[in-house]
Amino acid sequence: MILILDILQVLLNVIWWIIIVQAIMSWLIAFNVINTYNEFVGSVWRALKVITDPLYRPIRRILPDFGGLDLSPMVVLVILLVIQQAVMPALYRTAMGLPV
Repeated sequence: MILILDILQVLLNVIWWIIIVQAIMSWLIAFNVINTYNEFVGSVWRALKVITDPLYRPIRRILPDFGGLDLSPMVVLVILLVIQQAVMPALYRTAMGLPV
């Protein structure tokens, strides 16, 4: 059980960093520092979108339209933070037989 929780913790960390990288990359694309016409940049951008869009889609349906501002990555990061800081420690304590 602890091994599964450790794997889940690593996956949550990886998702966290993927979202951060995508946010930074979107700013660089928006300010025309990098462009998606570059083959490498375009492929990385598409891969990041494929990974993160399933996470953002349900939140985008709930959030109101803010024009060009997309707050769904921030909401997902807050959800990941709550899972890592509140839910995971409780699951570890439960797995070790300690009181929650």
